[in-house]
Amino acid sequence: MKRVFITGASSGIGAALAQRYAEQGAMLGLVARRQPLLEELRARLPHPERHRIYALDVTDHAALAAAAQDFIAAAGGADVVIANAGISQGTLTEYAEDLAAFERILATNVSATVATFGPFIAAMKAQSQAGSRACRLVGIGSVAGIRGLPGAEAYSASKAAVISYCESLRVELRASGIKVVTIAPGYIDTPMTQVNSYPMPFLMAVERFAAQAVAAIDAGVSYRVIPWQMGVVAKLLRMLPNPLYDFAFSKAPHKKRQAQA
Repeated sequence: MKRVFITGASSGIGAALAQRYAEQGAMLGLVARRQPLLEELRARLPHPERHRIYALDVTDHAALAAAAQDFIAAAGGADVVIANAGISQGTLTEYAEDLAAFERILATNVSATVATFGPFIAAMKAQSQAGSRACRLVGIGSVAGIRGLPGAEAYSASKAAVISYCESLRVELRASGIKVVTIAPGYIDTPMTQVNSYPMPFLMAVERFAAQAVAAIDAGVSYRVIPWQMGVVAKLLRMLPNPLYDFAFSKAPHKKRQAQA
């Protein structure tokens, strides 16, 4: 029975991953801010009695560490830890009031990823030394982190940081037997994207995303863009010279700033 700990579990990608793992018979630790949504999720999962819920904000690192330790003690370890909690908002550097949004996005998307993984590494190293080959630390990046998108300065920066951080951690932990997996979603049909008023190419159902993500995690791949079509787009974007990229994306649609909502 796999032991899986997921942040941002109450809706969207996190809830779909929880559903997929529960269907496979896993024991889950589910983290999100909203207790009622966590309780609803647990109630509809297979074997709800197996799963533990932790209502907390991932920027509260002490509470997150306590939840991790509780899950390790209850489950006897952890096999997969998915730092999925994330927020998105349009931000523009020229507006001083957007600085608070920058800080909030970076705290939730980047610092909380580090705080999620940290408490599990010692236990996973011990499991690996005992012969386990199943240990995975999974960071949820984004195609938006591959090249900076206009109007999404904080979100693009945060997801670029997650991708680079996971790569650094992957190399650091290579000899430990712990695999670090980066999943970079494209447009996935979740509450986060449903507010977008612009076209979203290759939009994917969240259940289909979860199935492909779990397969990639199980395989221990280092990096995977889902859906694959966005992976092709991402490679092409990386190859574009800056002048061409700037010309192509200077008029791209913007996610609304909170101040404009």
